[in-house]
Amino acid sequence: MKEPILSSQVQLVLAALLILQIKHFVADFVLQTPYQFLNKGIYGHPGGIIHAGIHAIGSLLAFFVITPSLRLGLAIFVCELVVHYHIDWLKEGTVKRQQWVFPQAEFWWTFGADQVLHQLTYLAMAGALAWGAGL
Repeated sequence: MKEPILSSQVQLVLAALLILQIKHFVADFVLQTPYQFLNKGIYGHPGGIIHAGIHAIGSLLAFFVITPSLRLGLAIFVCELVVHYHIDWLKEGTVKRQQWVFPQAEFWWTFGADQVLHQLTYLAMAGALAWGAGL
């Protein structure tokens, strides 16, 4: 019988990344309310904390694909909460301080940088899950 093109370990990592991608879309573009996006640039405001919390909670779904130890799972959860919050806070603060708005190229560059940083976070999370599972 022919070997699969992708090993089962690679398939698990890709499945976890797929879950994180779908979660990102839902949390950032479907579930995000004006209370969240209008206040993410105010450090410590509950709107930004709620938004980052939704992301961290949603990422727990990836744990059904690659189950981490409690310690690693908690570390991933807390790190995503803190990192996601600060990426959004930095982006919002930069856009507001510079008074960039959506038709301007600088707004889109900042938005794109924000999204890339979130995607790099998901790669790190998938890597941590794979490492923790010995994949």
